[in-house]
Amino acid sequence: GIFMKRMPLYLLNFSLLLILAGVGSYVIFPWLETSWSSWWVLTLQVLGIFLVEDVFFYFYHRWLHVNKTMLGKVHFIHHRANPPFPLEYLYNHPLEWMLGMIGAVFGCVVAGLIFPLSTFTIICFGAIRNLHEIHIHSDLNIPLISKIPLISKTKHHDDHHSMLDGNYASTFVWWDKLFKTELKNDSKN
Repeated sequence: GIFMKRMPLYLLNFSLLLILAGVGSYVIFPWLETSWSSWWVLTLQVLGIFLVEDVFFYFYHRWLHVNKTMLGKVHFIHHRANPPFPLEYLYNHPLEWMLGMIGAVFGCVVAGLIFPLSTFTIICFGAIRNLHEIHIHSDLNIPLISKIPLISKTKHHDDHHSMLDGNYASTFVWWDKLFKTELKNDSKN
């Protein structure tokens, strides 16, 4: 069915992600702290990366919708899924997610300027970010996550997929609230 038709793009994007992450890790490894520092540093760095990455993602994602060329030729591939399912976070044009990774790189640079960036921080951020993407594309209402205020839930992202406008935020919904791009029928976020 549709899953098997989309499998080549899932596999291409996953393969590119592994290759780029591997090469990137190899390149930056000499500058990473490999010994354990503390939980509070790890927590602050992961949160800092999320904040920087998420504000970048909000404006980048909004631009993908405002720029009709990018929407029609690049981002619309991702919007073929309505409602999306977990692997749909990998179903997009490779250029889209590669440009989207710029926010995570900026976040890592900012976090590394405050405290030495550790391998643990990179691993935690990557794991949480990917799990969150899987979650918001899953159509599942996970009770523990649904109780966290201002964190994007599946309904927020499902509404974005169905309306093709608004709800541009990925992790924190406050960007949509602040810039008045929150869809009105998305009252549970």
